[in-house]
Amino acid sequence: MTSAKTPPFSLDGLDHVVLRVADIERSIAFYRDVIGAAEERRVESIGLVQLRAGTSLIDLVPSGGTPSRGTNMEHFAIRVAPFDEDEIRGHLESFGLETQDAATRYGAGGLGPSIYLEDPDGNTIELKGPPNAGSPGKNHGN
Repeated sequence: MTSAKTPPFSLDGLDHVVLRVADIERSIAFYRDVIGAAEERRVESIGLVQLRAGTSLIDLVPSGGTPSRGTNMEHFAIRVAPFDEDEIRGHLESFGLETQDAATRYGAGGLGPSIYLEDPDGNTIELKGPPNAGSPGKNHGN
């Protein structure tokens, strides 16, 4: 996929990574005790636990079984700015990528807009915009 087109945003860093795990509590203990990440937020309805890793998050979700090697990545998110939904969707569509409407989702900087897409190998990428004003999580150096 070669193109001279320039994206209508710049990359600000990794926002979060979402991992499918067989045992949430075991994984929390590992990322907390071994890696040093601090639990920040839980969404019990979907089994999500979010751990702070500097300015980024490591999100853990139940796999529903033992994930096999290479199948435990749910998605990763890249912070982008500015976040102009129409510009971003137009850019992605110019490469033949299907897009959905942006949605407000929680990330390392707090609640803000994002758009999902897939790379050529089927990996899900979330383009994550800046947090909404007053959003929780924004005070973590973002």
